[in-house]
Amino acid sequence: MLYPCVKLFESWGLKVVQGKNIYAGENQFAGTDEQRRHDLQQMLDDSSVNAIMCARGGYGTIRILDGLQLSGFEANPKWLIGYSDITVLHSYFSVVHDCPTVHAIMPVNYTLGSGETISWKKLRMLLFGELPEYKVETHKFNNQGVAEGKIVGGNLSVLYSLAGTPYDIDMRGAILFLEDLDEYLYHIDRMMMNLKVSGKLAQLSGLIIGGMSDMKDNTIPFGKNAMEIIASYTKDFHYPVMFNFPAGHTEINLPLIFGKKAELRIEKETSFLRYL
Repeated sequence: MLYPCVKLFESWGLKVVQGKNIYAGENQFAGTDEQRRHDLQQMLDDSSVNAIMCARGGYGTIRILDGLQLSGFEANPKWLIGYSDITVLHSYFSVVHDCPTVHAIMPVNYTLGSGETISWKKLRMLLFGELPEYKVETHKFNNQGVAEGKIVGGNLSVLYSLAGTPYDIDMRGAILFLEDLDEYLYHIDRMMMNLKVSGKLAQLSGLIIGGMSDMKDNTIPFGKNAMEIIASYTKDFHYPVMFNFPAGHTEINLPLIFGKKAELRIEKETSFLRYL
């Protein structure tokens, strides 16, 4: 799985270091909690490593947080890159260290022979110092307006699972990004209701909705698709809301820098996102 993507990174002039347990397995997990924690700790501590690319998501990241030591990372900060279940690490570093991380495509998504797609190209540009700016076509559920704030968020289901824990991110004044995959529609409604009742939706300066992919319904239909459900919760707020941003479990997964201040501008015909 990793070799083709490793060759892509090497073509960028990067030297790739793999964790010694990268091919381990433990039932549904990619190794025991101790093995996976060891590999992450090794990369955090290695001063020659400038970026940590998670191989894939799935489930299990929450199991390896306890016992992580950040002294090596604090001495030599580096990018942490991934999405989906890696939302746990985005939240962890946001809360524990208040440092930026990158929500982006991972090696599991690389297809042999696909070359450098737009998602990988934008990630390469970001890693080599070029801040991304995005222009996105309008969506009928968008709220127009302009907002500034740090971008936070990730996978909606994972954020929901972190609510009330020490890794529950601070959304006050933030631009929240949400995406999800393979959820029942009533689950989406339940999770959005949690954001509303907790007061988190009201505290935002802006909202970005990415892919809501492969949603499921019950025998008795919920009556709305995922975008319609989310729009029902955002229509009464006056901050800008961007729907259908190309990131998440989608064919195009553009990188976002979490924890860095950005401007979100939603106009009638076009939406813009740029970092400040």
